[in-house]
Amino acid sequence: MWERYKTAIVAVAVLAVLAMSMMVIVPETHQGVVIRTGEPNRVINRFDPDEPYGQTGAGLSWRIPILERVQMVDRRVLDLDMEGETVLSNDQQRLEVNAYARYRIFDPVLFVQSASSEEQLVNQLEPILTSVLRQELGRRTFASLLTPERGTAMSNIRAALDRQARQYGAQVLDVRIKRADLPQGTPLQAAFNRMESDRQEEAETIRAGGRRDAQIIRAEAEANAAQIYAEAYNQDPDFYDFFRAMQSYRSTFEGGSGESSIILSPDNEYLRQFRNPGR
Repeated sequence: MWERYKTAIVAVAVLAVLAMSMMVIVPETHQGVVIRTGEPNRVINRFDPDEPYGQTGAGLSWRIPILERVQMVDRRVLDLDMEGETVLSNDQQRLEVNAYARYRIFDPVLFVQSASSEEQLVNQLEPILTSVLRQELGRRTFASLLTPERGTAMSNIRAALDRQARQYGAQVLDVRIKRADLPQGTPLQAAFNRMESDRQEEAETIRAGGRRDAQIIRAEAEANAAQIYAEAYNQDPDFYDFFRAMQSYRSTFEGGSGESSIILSPDNEYLRQFRNPGR
């Protein structure tokens, strides 16, 4: 039977192998760049944020055997990690910084032409991220990284890294600092002591301002009270004299605690208000 159908079997096998070599399966997570004779020809399942998921051309596709090959390019959000870099801040503090970036390859043709592989792209972006991070943090103090100003620094770093990444067909979506600490040991303790001293000085400044404002308010209140007393005295000197005497009696006789006795002569000037029962 083999001798009889050998030619047909071989032909079917060759056609099957040829058909298999013409087919390519591009998953939803990747973009397929069809390269013909060394140059990108077309893209299968190109990333397009406006296209709904599942309708971007993923799945079974065709290529010309021998003349064309397909290079897979990831279309998901990818990570770029920077571990343990030492950065000098504006206030001459050495910081141990760990950062990461999130990026996506949006132009697979440019990516294949300039970077050729994701590993090569990472090797290109890592030193750029380190350089941009050093430049941006070098313009800021360590204390500013603990304030909302840190968000502005991250935005500047992302924008600078994104400009460089677009040369490779990638778009940087986000940059974040995972950790920015002082080295362990004497520098760290010295920084904490300096920060504590600064906060104490700031607190003392606020307290001094509060005491100054309190004195001003008290002086203004006493001046207003004196003015009111003066106006009352001008309107009715006798009543003013009587009112002030009553206040003095209350302070004298009710101000103490326990039992006490005060002996005064009936004609003492202090008791003059009691010598005129008609008033």
